[in-house]
Amino acid sequence: MATAQQIRKAYLDYVLTNNEKPKTVYVFVKKLKITEADFYQFFSSFESIEKTIWFELTFETISKIKEQEVWPQYTAREKMLSFFYSYLENLKNERSFVIYSLKNHRGKFSTPDVLAGVKPIFENFAQEIIDEGLDSGELAERRFLSKRYKDALWIQFAFIVNFWINDDSEGFEKSDEAIEKGINVTFDLFQHSPIDNLLEYGKFLSRNGKFADKMGL
Repeated sequence: MATAQQIRKAYLDYVLTNNEKPKTVYVFVKKLKITEADFYQFFSSFESIEKTIWFELTFETISKIKEQEVWPQYTAREKMLSFFYSYLENLKNERSFVIYSLKNHRGKFSTPDVLAGVKPIFENFAQEIIDEGLDSGELAERRFLSKRYKDALWIQFAFIVNFWINDDSEGFEKSDEAIEKGINVTFDLFQHSPIDNLLEYGKFLSRNGKFADKMGL
């Protein structure tokens, strides 16, 4: 009986050789010389194989960077930068698959189905970092907006991965630049700014309206 790893390896070999998935599970398992029952013991569909690969790549990256001794000393910004640099490094091992998978499951306005398992694990990871940043004061606590920070980071995730699969620069140096600029701009927006000070001043005046009137303000 085939193992999940063998089925996964055979599927990857097929799609990367033929640039398309097998016509049916029946045709696929016949070539692999296993039964359909063997296949369905591990995967519910071809798409579930791809979802599993994406999930494992993401989970593995998060686990490894959290094991670094320096990890607790990083700021929220540094942690997110570390994730993306490490993630793209990890994706290099499966670059042909990543390109095939995204280009064959690309949606115009929604997250590709193959990333369905990646989004929650990434957002939970991102929220941990955001909460740490809010607690430390590194990030600005904004009513209605703070809870949307993780959405902004998911947008960066989609942008960076898609940028990388189209990057033909030496050593993917343009992708490293995309990470640096994208994450830094995003975290600049998350941090306190003169607008925050202006809003806080407005709140102060509204709470102390009577005193402001006496001062002729």
